[in-house]
Amino acid sequence: MRTFAIGDIHGGLKGLTQLLERAKVTESDTLIFVGDYVDGWSESAQVIQYLIELSKTNNCVFIKGNHDVWCEDWLRTGQGEPVWLVHGGKETVDSYETFSEEDKKRHLYFFEDMQLYHIDEQNRLFIHAGFTSMHGVEREVHKENCYFDRTLWELALTMDDRIKKDSELYPNRLKHYLEIYIGHTPTTNYNQDQPMNAVNVWNVDTGAAFTGKLSAIDIETKEVFQSDTLKDLYPNELGRNKS
Repeated sequence: MRTFAIGDIHGGLKGLTQLLERAKVTESDTLIFVGDYVDGWSESAQVIQYLIELSKTNNCVFIKGNHDVWCEDWLRTGQGEPVWLVHGGKETVDSYETFSEEDKKRHLYFFEDMQLYHIDEQNRLFIHAGFTSMHGVEREVHKENCYFDRTLWELALTMDDRIKKDSELYPNRLKHYLEIYIGHTPTTNYNQDQPMNAVNVWNVDTGAAFTGKLSAIDIETKEVFQSDTLKDLYPNELGRNKS
């Protein structure tokens, strides 16, 4: 049995199905998705429908991302935040054109059931973005940090690998968990098309929303599986690559 952490999908159903096929995922594997299932490519509603069906056969953990929060609000109220609509939300709204009101209700319940974070039996944390509390994510005061924070990743990037976990120089935020798996900040921002590791933090968002691929990492072996670049799978679309 394997456990995969899977990066930000952003409406790229073709990338998701290709990735799971390349990883040869079976029903005995656990799939932990770190959020941002929607916004960008044209199949956001279809991604959600696919994940709902997938969860019936596989052990899946769904973490909520910031784009998922925006989509959830729209499904609940019918009103889309302007900032959301210009950052992939319009494509998501369009993807729901053929879905019934009952379908939309099921998708809303799916979003509402998502976790802000997941901690496994080996004390590995899975979260969309990060947290700011020096006492750990369980003590985070502002839940929005779970899907918006970038300082955790920025902190990890500044760390010197020679600083050991029992050192006074090691940040308290990073001491609480064996490993931390995040998305939210594309590794393509750092000219990397693979998941990145900084001390005990693993970033598995490899820019599928933009010019990158969708990635999954086996959290035990650290083997990485990837789709093609999403812009090649959706050659007639811009995704979130809008000027």
